[in-house]
Amino acid sequence: MEIPKGTIKEHTIKSNELGEEILLLIYLPANFSPLYKYSLLIAQDGRDYFQLGKIGRLADEYLYEREIENLIIIGIPYKDVKDRRRKYHPNGEQQQHYIRFLAHELVPYLDQEFPTYHMGSTRALIGDSLGATVSLMTALQYPHTFGKVLLQSPYIDKKVMDLVNNSKESELLEIYHIIGNQETEVQTTDGKISDFLTPNRELSKILKSKSNYFYDEFNGDHTWTHWQPDLKRALKIMF
Repeated sequence: MEIPKGTIKEHTIKSNELGEEILLLIYLPANFSPLYKYSLLIAQDGRDYFQLGKIGRLADEYLYEREIENLIIIGIPYKDVKDRRRKYHPNGEQQQHYIRFLAHELVPYLDQEFPTYHMGSTRALIGDSLGATVSLMTALQYPHTFGKVLLQSPYIDKKVMDLVNNSKESELLEIYHIIGNQETEVQTTDGKISDFLTPNRELSKILKSKSNYFYDEFNGDHTWTHWQPDLKRALKIMF
């Protein structure tokens, strides 16, 4: 039996926050109908999640088998490494603008265009590495807009830790968090070598007490080789 495939179409929206056109990759399930309501999964590193993560194919399979709820996936690709750093890094000069774009521009647009639930608990953010960092920071700043976050090997620094520690409403969030036990020497985009594992373990201690939380360490390093197969479990747990 052939599993029906969803469609992925490209669309651009104008962002006043960022002062640029933002490309969106929009996955709609094979049986998409305006008569149903849909949860939203918004992916930073959008093209990577479709091409390397094969997230569309996975959703096709799960939706066909009725193993997850109705889901629309929105991928936001980055233009290049510098663009990614500007928008995702805690010290990136566009990070706050990008976070406001997600909450104030993208969500209202999606709610208007598609039959969504208009509820934080049905909107999720996902990202790997810096994409996970900005996903977490966005959800902590807008916990009523984004109720779920999926973190694959996030970059964690003092700024992120402070935000988590000072967050008053993180118990509203459902968080899925993985890190590799070999992520002790990760080459970051600025050419430095960083230990991701230690700060992620510290983060997990704090989040455990503050949110509805799933944490796991996989056997491996900071690559899609491990993030891709993990998506199977991530989607199932969160949707």
